Amino acid sequence: MKVGNKVPDLRGAVGDDVQIRLRDLAGKYVVVYFYPKDATPGCTLEAQDFRDRQKDFARRGAVVLGVSRDSLVSHDKFKLKQALNFELVADTDETWCNAFDVIHEKVLYGKRHLGVVRSTFLVGPDGKLKHEWRGVKIKGHADAVLAVLDAEPK
Repeated sequence: MKVGNKVPDLRGAVGDDVQIRLRDLAGKYVVVYFYPKDATPGCTLEAQDFRDRQKDFARRGAVVLGVSRDSLVSHDKFKLKQALNFELVADTDETWCNAFDVIHEKVLYGKRHLGVVRSTFLVGPDGKLKHEWRGVKIKGHADAVLAVLDAEPK
């Protein structure tokens, strides 16, 4: 997927018997951020940043979606504990991760494994990919996404 291309109409579980589809969000900006694992230090900080700036995203007509390979049960606990005010997609079959190409080889404590590379994508109201951030550093990232939204033509 490249900037300027149409994003596939992905769907994913956000609750028991509750699905979200990208096409249902047409007409809005959609911030899709991928993170490795619920309730880990870095992922918690990133989620808190998006949570704390939720009103800023909403004012700009943007919906935030967090995506990881964790289960709905894990997501529910994470959302509750962190009082998250946006949806988390349980991408247990890696459909979203593969569509956005965020699973790559990583090294942790000297061991190689396939994992989710922290990445964020901005989908425009027209369903096209507007911007991407790969290998995201957490500090200041939500503000960087907001800055790009501010630069979008109105």
